[in-house]
Amino acid sequence: MQELPIITQLPPSDSPLKKPNWLRVKLPIGESYTRSCGFCAVATGRPGAVDWDEPQRVAEAIHLMKVKHAVITSVDRDELKDGGSIIWYNTIEAVKGLNPDTTLETLIPDFQGRADQVQRIIHAAPDVVSHNMETVERMTRQVRIQAKYRRSLEVLKMLKEGGMRTKTGIMLGLGETKEEVIQSMEDLVAVGCDVLTLGQYLQPTKKHLPVQRFVHPDEFAELRQIGYELGFDYVESGPLVRSSYHSEKHVISGYGKNMWKGEKDN
Repeated sequence: MQELPIITQLPPSDSPLKKPNWLRVKLPIGESYTRSCGFCAVATGRPGAVDWDEPQRVAEAIHLMKVKHAVITSVDRDELKDGGSIIWYNTIEAVKGLNPDTTLETLIPDFQGRADQVQRIIHAAPDVVSHNMETVERMTRQVRIQAKYRRSLEVLKMLKEGGMRTKTGIMLGLGETKEEVIQSMEDLVAVGCDVLTLGQYLQPTKKHLPVQRFVHPDEFAELRQIGYELGFDYVESGPLVRSSYHSEKHVISGYGKNMWKGEKDN
């Protein structure tokens, strides 16, 4: 891996994300980014130049480690004319070409809602395309300062209409109400979102938004039930859930819903 310098996010040994043959990779199209979200510990600033050799290094790293499932993400690069979508496309193509048996989830930015940039992801066709809503509509301006709730919904809709299996995540405990969470869930079902993750927000540093409350596991369980009843194909809901939790299972159409139906029958 020292010969293939990439930014990896292997789950620590005590993490609920710990899985064998699983890897999360952040495309280093800059280790700082052009936004200043209230929850995110990534530094805001002027990013460095895009490294066009990165797609091949990512693909080779996945091949070298014999990874069965990979999640790739990146910072936002709003200052780039293509929003970073070209290196995204190149990376997906390189990973799929060298690792045909590896399933792939891409956790993408909103590309400012630009259809041509979203279309590049659709053309590359990863197994799952994730774009996180992060919070409810009322709190989006405070939590995701440069993002727009409806724009993110439109991105997920474009992806779904392009034939992608879509996924999103929402953090709880930032000050939202349960009714607002359910409304967001309904909004997501309306644009065809397949997979939803719900987890507890934790404050990265004292400079970030404070935790308003710790959501009880029973409420997470209730929201999971509601999610399946609304029509999601897979709902991951719990205090320790993060967007990549059990992500290797999110690839499989019908897996979550069938598991939930089995629980109801027992």
